[in-house]
Amino acid sequence: CLFTFLILTAFTFLETKSQYIYSRNKTCRSVKTQKVKPSQRDQSEDETGVTSANHSTNEIEVRLHKTRKYKKSLSLCDILYRNLVENSIGRKLGLTPPTTMMSDMIYPYENGHPDVRLGDDSLFSTVEPAPPVEIFALHKAYHEDKSSQKVDLTIGAYRDEEGRPWVLPVVRQVEEEITSGQNLSHEYLGQLGLEELSSAATKLLLGSDSIALKQGRAFGVQTVGGTGALRVGAEFLVKCAKLKSFYMADPCWPSHHLVFPYAGFAVCRIYRYWHSMKKCLDIEGLLEDLRDAPPGSVVILHVCAHNPTGIDPSKDQWMRIADVMQERRLFPFFDCAYQGIASGDLEKDAWPVRYFVSRGLELLCAQSFSKNMGLYSERVGNLTLVFKDPEVIPNVRSHITMVIRGNYCNPPRHGAGIATRILNDNRLIDDWSVCLRD
Repeated sequence: CLFTFLILTAFTFLETKSQYIYSRNKTCRSVKTQKVKPSQRDQSEDETGVTSANHSTNEIEVRLHKTRKYKKSLSLCDILYRNLVENSIGRKLGLTPPTTMMSDMIYPYENGHPDVRLGDDSLFSTVEPAPPVEIFALHKAYHEDKSSQKVDLTIGAYRDEEGRPWVLPVVRQVEEEITSGQNLSHEYLGQLGLEELSSAATKLLLGSDSIALKQGRAFGVQTVGGTGALRVGAEFLVKCAKLKSFYMADPCWPSHHLVFPYAGFAVCRIYRYWHSMKKCLDIEGLLEDLRDAPPGSVVILHVCAHNPTGIDPSKDQWMRIADVMQERRLFPFFDCAYQGIASGDLEKDAWPVRYFVSRGLELLCAQSFSKNMGLYSERVGNLTLVFKDPEVIPNVRSHITMVIRGNYCNPPRHGAGIATRILNDNRLIDDWSVCLRD
């Protein structure tokens, strides 16, 4: 049909030599005008500023707002198609006159369509303002403050002695190598991202000797930062595991309040974490709240450097937490944003996750390389998934792919390439570890 249309269009074009113009009695195009007296028609544009149509020359004349004597004939596409419709061959093909001409889209009204009136009730008239994101609101206030003695304690990011952004030397080195090479690419990644990154990040979290990795019952996928990993994991748990309630620490990272409900969790509960009187971890309150949690609840746990308190459970306390979660059949969802920063040791900071895996618990863990590599705006994340049975992984992977496809489709490449290069080179890992310890 397309080929036939093109042939007929070319034939029609040659036949008419582009001279076909709608006559007044044939035009079906409607141009709305303000009703004025005949004697006033010539002045209608000046007095009203409303588009008018002048048919005296058998040509449709479009006068735009605030533009005098500005004429546009119908587009060539309109002319050709109209001529084709009126052609006998066009009638045999069942072609019908269009209700909207191409020129309506090519030459729109400058101030909007006459049918649109400012002041009409909007579908969004009742939308109330959302509360500001506190940390970014404070960051904005910092930059607007004129004081010479101000100190920025808002966003957690590396700074040098002068308060300027600081890039880890190993990150700067790798980025220069990537950008100066001939293999620099801006091609799309697949939905699950760079496999070299997700494999190395999962190994960094679980350990090279992880029993779950050896048995093939764990895998990872690249995500848009740690927040993206939380969202993808949360949506997967809602859609595929049919989980509906989650527990988060009191206090916790504010985004947990948003990510899980927006992903579909219907019930949000808190468990005690910080003992405000004793200024320490409220381990007894934490365990009591988990014992009261219904089976199948998702519990968000900070792997290390708890945000915002900075207080982490000891190994013995982690063991007690694992006991209760296994007994109550609760699902652990770890948030790992600071591996290597809490203690300066990548291995030590990952101990809680590795211990839960050694207990045979299924779990998810959101990893972020924004902090420990300083790749804040590059949004480098990984979602690690650990299961009891390796047979479930192909099906799980397919659903994770669909979740990602429906959210952001593809993760970013540039920062992922930097992290991949570092995590897959022992020398670069050593350089990175030195940065974290220092």
